[in-house]
Amino acid sequence: MRVAILDDIHGAYEGTDGVRRLRERAEVRIFTGPFGEPAALRGYDALIANRERTRFTRALLDQLPDLRIVAQTGNHAYHVDFAAAAQRGVIFAKASGGFSTGAAELAIGLAIAVMRRIPAADAAVRRGEWQMPLTRVLHAKSLGIIGLGHVGRHVARIAKAFEMRVLAWSPRLTDAASSAAGIERRELDDLLRESDVVSIHAALAPESRGLLDARRIGLMKPTACLINTARGPIVDPVALYDALKSGKITVNGKEIPTASLSSYSGAVEIASILKEWIKKGEFLISDPVAPLPDIESGIKLKALDERPLP
Repeated sequence: MRVAILDDIHGAYEGTDGVRRLRERAEVRIFTGPFGEPAALRGYDALIANRERTRFTRALLDQLPDLRIVAQTGNHAYHVDFAAAAQRGVIFAKASGGFSTGAAELAIGLAIAVMRRIPAADAAVRRGEWQMPLTRVLHAKSLGIIGLGHVGRHVARIAKAFEMRVLAWSPRLTDAASSAAGIERRELDDLLRESDVVSIHAALAPESRGLLDARRIGLMKPTACLINTARGPIVDPVALYDALKSGKITVNGKEIPTASLSSYSGAVEIASILKEWIKKGEFLISDPVAPLPDIESGIKLKALDERPLP
C-alpha cells in the first residue's frame, strides 16, 4: 500500500510515532510543499490531507485511478467534489475531534491578547516606549459563542475557568442542550448586545456567509471585541472594517478576507490603515494556527459526508 501525506508545510509529520507505525505497513511519502502535477499522486492508494489546502476536484480525482481513501485533518469539506468521489468509489474521512482543543485554546488566547492589549504593549516596547495601559480582564465578563459545536463547547469550558458568563447561539441549539452544558442560550441579536467578547465557531455555509453584517455588528457593545477563528466570510469584511475604523468595536482576532474587499471603493485605504494598525499592535491578525497533529493517538476516522466507513 502506498500513502502520501499532503501539504505538511510545518514539517510536523516526519519523525512522529504515528508515521513510524504507518511505515511498518505501507510506503509513505510526505509532501512538505505543493505536489505539483496530479501525476505526482498517481499510484497512491491513500492520501492524508491537511485541512483544505488541496482541492479535490473532479479533474484531480479522474487522474488518480488507484486512490481509495482520503483522510484529512479538520471537519470541513468545501474543497471536495463528493459526486466525483462517489463515482470513483473514493472515501473521504476526517480525524474526528483532533483539533477542537487547539482551536478553543487559540480563541481564548486571542481574547486574552485583545483584552489585555498584549500586541499593542509589545509593539510599544519595541518602539522604545514604556506604556502602562489600563486593560480589561476576562474575569466575570460575558462571552458570546456563535456556533456551539465541538470547538464552541471547549471554549465554554475554558471560559468558565475565568468565571465568565457564557452565552451561546446556534441555529439548532435548544434550551435543554444549553442548560445541560451550563450555558445560557440567546437569540443571536441578544447575544451580540450582551457580550463583552464574541467568539465565532460556526461552519461556513450559505446561511452563515455574512452572518455578522453591519446591522448585527452595530448591536455589539462599543467595548466588545470580536474573535473569529472560524471562516473569514462569516463576518462581512466591509462592515467589520467600518466598525473598527469608527471605534464601534475594539479589535478583531482574525484576518479580514481581503479578496472580499477588492470591489469595495475604499479597498486601498483599508489595506493601508490595516497595515498601520497591525504595525502598532492595534489589530490582531492571524493565519489559521493549527496545533501539531496528534498522529500518535489513533484518532477515529469518520466520513466527511457522514456515511459509515467500511
